[in-house]
Amino acid sequence: MKLIKTTEAVGHVLCHDLTQIIKGVTKDAAFRKGHIVTEEDIPVLLSMGKDHLYIWEKTEGMLHENEAAEILYGICKNDHMTPTEAKEGKIELIAAEDGLLKIDTQRLQSINQLGELMIATRHGNFPVRKGDKVAGTRIIPLIIAKEKMEQAVAVAGDKPLMDILPYTHKKAGIVTTGTEVFKGRIEDTFGPVVMEKLKEYNVDIIGQTICDDNVERISKAINDYIAAGADLICCTGGMSVDPDDTTPSAIKASGADIVSYGAPVLPGAMFLLAYHHKNHVPIVGLPGCVMYAKRTIFDLVLPRIMADETLTQEDLAALGHGGLCLSCPVCTFPNCGFGK
Repeated sequence: MKLIKTTEAVGHVLCHDLTQIIKGVTKDAAFRKGHIVTEEDIPVLLSMGKDHLYIWEKTEGMLHENEAAEILYGICKNDHMTPTEAKEGKIELIAAEDGLLKIDTQRLQSINQLGELMIATRHGNFPVRKGDKVAGTRIIPLIIAKEKMEQAVAVAGDKPLMDILPYTHKKAGIVTTGTEVFKGRIEDTFGPVVMEKLKEYNVDIIGQTICDDNVERISKAINDYIAAGADLICCTGGMSVDPDDTTPSAIKASGADIVSYGAPVLPGAMFLLAYHHKNHVPIVGLPGCVMYAKRTIFDLVLPRIMADETLTQEDLAALGHGGLCLSCPVCTFPNCGFGK
């Protein structure tokens, strides 16, 4: 790379894109990397404030910004992402299908601490749709030492920095608890809410069973759905500490291992997660807030269940940082701080 006066650049090759910004009209590359400067280009370049230009001269041990950007893309990608064209040392990664975005944040930070390069991503553990932008990479200088890029590759290791876990098709059974619903004293308004959330992930709902607050009957309903091939059990109601709320006991009695009863998320503190000993079927105990709040812990956990992640108590504990929903009058989730 060599610096020369623009008025002396005719016949030379540009080593990077040159962006022209005209307010309200355009912000795009007027000249692309590799363009050979002509006499007619000089007035345009000068009007863009380019009195000097970098022209391309290959230097041993150095990489052009776009070459290095391709390396950063290779560090990030998995099979479910596609790149944009390298431009001004930048490549963006686009989701190739719907799924759960996973980011190795520790390796991401280590790479970004190297300097002269950067990778910016969306928050991990959140759903993305096909066509969504999930990350952007950029080389800061016009050229960068090959050794620096080799260092980035070494820090990244053999596994992609990012992953999109496609959703799996699931069948769900809903067990609605509460003697007041069972005896018809009130209408069930919980089940329809859960059904709508499950339909967002194309879950087949194989049935809904309404039980009174009886441990044996709730437990039997859970096991009946598992025997019928359910991949997910959603239990609604009966999750508080009142004497008539027996759902947690019934989930345990069904043969499930309790991961956690309680989570550091508001709304959703009384949430329960368990896995049944048969086929490791996830069972969720949903507190009443899921029925009336726009977004709750269920919205944070469901995408991860749909991607076949096995969640641990540590995973749930980590939700405390960002686990407070502000219940905004106009909900913009997931484009907000909830769960992040």
